[in-house]
Formats: sequence, structure tokens, C-alpha cells
Amino acid sequence: MKVGILAGEASGDLLGAKLIHALRERYPTVTVYGIGGPAMIAAGCHSLFDIERLAVMGFVEPLKRLPDLLKLRRDLYHHFLKNPPDIFIGIDAPDFNIGLEMKLREAGIPVVHYVSPSVWAWRQYRVHKIAKAVDLMLTLLPFEAQFYEQHHVPVRYVGHPLAEQIPLEPDQLAARRALCLDENAVYIALLPGSRNQEIRYMAEPFLQAAKLVWEQNKEVRFITSHVNEKRYQEFYDAYQRIAPEIPLTFFTRRSPDVMAASDMVVVTSGTATLETMLYKKPMIIAYRMSAFTYLLAKWLVKTKYVGLPNLLANELIVPELIQEAANPENIADYLLGYLNHPEKVQTIKTKFTQLHLSLRMQSAKTAVDAIANVIAQKKRQA
Repeated sequence: MKVGILAGEASGDLLGAKLIHALRERYPTVTVYGIGGPAMIAAGCHSLFDIERLAVMGFVEPLKRLPDLLKLRRDLYHHFLKNPPDIFIGIDAPDFNIGLEMKLREAGIPVVHYVSPSVWAWRQYRVHKIAKAVDLMLTLLPFEAQFYEQHHVPVRYVGHPLAEQIPLEPDQLAARRALCLDENAVYIALLPGSRNQEIRYMAEPFLQAAKLVWEQNKEVRFITSHVNEKRYQEFYDAYQRIAPEIPLTFFTRRSPDVMAASDMVVVTSGTATLETMLYKKPMIIAYRMSAFTYLLAKWLVKTKYVGLPNLLANELIVPELIQEAANPENIADYLLGYLNHPEKVQTIKTKFTQLHLSLRMQSAKTAVDAIANVIAQKKRQA
């Protein structure tokens, strides 16, 4: 068994490593080659090129790197033609992977794409290209699978790996001890995002809201975690400028522990909202962006909600405060509502537990079962 594979960033590398381990359980002599990061290489992937060549973000950088990215895709295509795998698995990185997948599928190589792009939310026309590029789409979330079914694209919902990684009943006490926090205090986590622009837009409303809450309840404490020292310093500078009097404890690269240790969370949109849900924490989702980006997003995005918990439930379980609504007064009002109404918090936790259970599906093993079916089907057709 030979498997071609490509992951484009750290999150895809971790997913790919779990997938490779599950593949080895089913096919002990499998050969895996393509592009992977440290975790996939440790799991046995022969990486033909450095994954860092794919690490581009935003609009401008990919344009600057376009010649190299096109050459890389061409080189991979020719390598897979000369050394054809039994199946190719593209993990996330849709802007790079979908084009490669289309060419490989045209050449007769079966293709599976793992982790759907947000085609259900915006640029929905991409689904037609995806239909030509893949034999099967593997989605992490159930509503994604429903979208592909509506567009007659073969799909399998395999569950989300975070739902297996995070326990159904997180241990708040253990997390507080790990962070050396007061075991009995009330903690509100402030998680303003991992990008510079998110800190720039969200630091002020988050910190001013915290100040408003603390002025009404001096027993409350605050915690925050940042992806690196640069984001830490940016948020710390804002804290010193805006609300140095509030009791705020800083951490770096400890967001799972901070979520687990907290009683409630103020968070920007994205995967962090899913993690917060899995830790069963009531949250306020708040996000600001430039006026132009907001107008563009309003025009392009086709979903009723922006937060993953609300999207999964198809109802407004937790508040979403976007743009002008993401102001300190609104955030503080919702936090005080959680503090003063524990019955609301319990209702949210119950719904989050139900959603957590719906995402627990042994995702890597389920994905390999689906991949094996594609391989078997192609062999029958041959």
C-alpha cells in the first residue's frame, strides 16, 4: 500500500500524524510520502519537501511566493505521476491542495480531501471545483457534510479530533493547580486571538469590559494566554495602558489550561470557540475588523452564525458580538449575566456536552475506514 499525502501547516501536520498511525494499524507495511511536518515525519511520512515552503498567510505573501508555490505543486505532481500512490490524501490547505488533487484525479489517482474548506460559509461556487477534484471529502463537522450532500459531492463526516482529545468532563481543579491559580476564585479568560490585527482590534474592548465587571465584582479575577511572546507583549502593553488595576494573570502557549481553569471565556471567533465549547465554558464571542473587511464579509459570508457552537447547534446558544456590537458594555453585560444567573450557565453546559458527544467519532480510524472504501471501490472499477 502506497499513500501520497500533503499537509500545509501545523494543524494539518497533527491531523496527518494521527491519520498515518491509524493507516499503519490497518496496513502495517504502508508507505507514506508527500509533504508533512515534524509530527507526520515522526509517524513515518517521507516528506519530499519542507512543509515551511507552504507556510504562507494573508493576500500579499502568497502572491509574492506564487512562482515557488506553482513550481512546488508541479514538482509534486510529476513525482506522484512517476511514483503513483494507491490514493492521495490532501489535508486542509485547500488553495494548494485542490489544484493538485484535480490534476492527480485526472491522471487516474484516487483522491480524498481531509478537512473541508469553509466553502459552506463563503465562496460557495468552489464546491463545483471540489466535486471535480475529489473522490471523497472528509469533514470534521456534521453541517459541512450536509452542505456537500446537498451539492452531490461524495462526503463522510468523521468527527473532530479535538472532541476525543478533550475529556467530556474537564478537570478545572487540575488546570488551576497546573497554572498555580487560586482553586476557589472566579476566573474569566480573555482570549483575543493569535494574530496581531486581532490584538489590535480586540484588546481594548476585552480589557475595558473586564474593568467594568471587576468594578462591580471585586472577587472576579482574569487570565489570558497568547500564542507567542510577541502577542503576549502586545496584549500586556494594552493592559498597562487600559486597565492595569484589574487582577490579570498572563500565560504563553497555555490556552487549553486557561480554558479549563476558567469559569467563563471571552473569545474571538474560530477554532478557539470550538475548544471553549468542548471545555464546557459559557462564552461571549466577540470580533472586530476593518470597516472594509466587515463589509466584504457581510457580502460574502452566507451563514446565520459565526461561532462554531452556534453553527453546530443551529441556534444562538452563546452571544455573538460583531463589529460595533463588540463593545465593552455589551461584553460586560453578558459576563455579569453569567455570573448572576448560574442556571443559564448550566443550560449552556448541558447543550455543550450534547454537542461534544456528537463530535466524538474516533476521527482518524473513521477516516481510514472511509479511505479504505475508496481504494477498494477503485480497485473493483479497474
